[in-house]
Amino acid sequence: MVSPDGPSTASALRKLKPEAKLPAPAVRRALSPADKQTLEQRLCEPAECVYNPFFEREEAEQILMESFPRDPRRANNDDSGVDLLAPTTGQALTSDQEQHLFLRLNYCRFRVMRVLRQYENKLLSAEAARELLRWENRTSKTRSDIVRTNVPLVLAMGKRTKITAVDFADLISEGNLALLRAVDKFDCSRGFKFSTYACRAILKSFARVATRTARHRGHFPTEFDPTLEKGDFIEQKRRGVEGDCVEELKMILGNNRARLSETEERVIRARFALDEIGDDADGPRAKTLEQVGQMIGVTKERVRQIQNKALGKLRNVLEEGVLAN
Repeated sequence: MVSPDGPSTASALRKLKPEAKLPAPAVRRALSPADKQTLEQRLCEPAECVYNPFFEREEAEQILMESFPRDPRRANNDDSGVDLLAPTTGQALTSDQEQHLFLRLNYCRFRVMRVLRQYENKLLSAEAARELLRWENRTSKTRSDIVRTNVPLVLAMGKRTKITAVDFADLISEGNLALLRAVDKFDCSRGFKFSTYACRAILKSFARVATRTARHRGHFPTEFDPTLEKGDFIEQKRRGVEGDCVEELKMILGNNRARLSETEERVIRARFALDEIGDDADGPRAKTLEQVGQMIGVTKERVRQIQNKALGKLRNVLEEGVLAN
């Protein structure tokens, strides 16, 4: 078992705003994409740890990182699947194991902060970048182990709560966030079990989400019903603008205000079926580039060029008219 001289009044949550700078480009190029992302995130977010004087000892790293207390009364891992909840031991954590994991977590965060302090307002060296990444990855691994071990607390509290006005999935989601925050803030040196601390945090998060939901329903007393939506104003406005543009286009062609050549006018009228009357309910059918090309005796690529040139002239006239309003 880890023995940091019992509860310590010197334990406290310590925070640090990183002032270290990214290493030189040559060092960054040697890092993997995942390591680059981890390093950039570490340097832009505040670092924190629950400090314990035990971390200053020379043997702290060996004790916390290379050993783990075992309970001889418990069997080895089996195939029951319980290790999904407690991946480190295969069982629910004992008090000694829980204390060891939290000391390990905060020791890793303590080492991260030490590197950041050493390189305040300086570029990280290659060695410092590797050390920072090593302790940051160890922090993530240990934190994940603790969270996975205690996830059942959220489900248990969710089933016990008497809050009925909130969707159960929303409760669990809020509870999981509270669990993550509790892991980061818990001070194991005070002698309390983490479950006691975490359950209070989870229940408070349930109360907050219930209050927030009640406030929301006060503003929006009915559930959303798509069948009651009448919001087709934008669609109607779009159709109206399209209709105005078509009528304006016909007037422009009739007066030749865009100064189109005879060939350009024929292409536009054929491509967009402006003068045709449809033979079916679908209305007039626009001709393809190939069909227009056969009609005027040119290739379809030439038809496209004529069309684009004519559309440019028409667009200028339309922008000065209906589209400008």
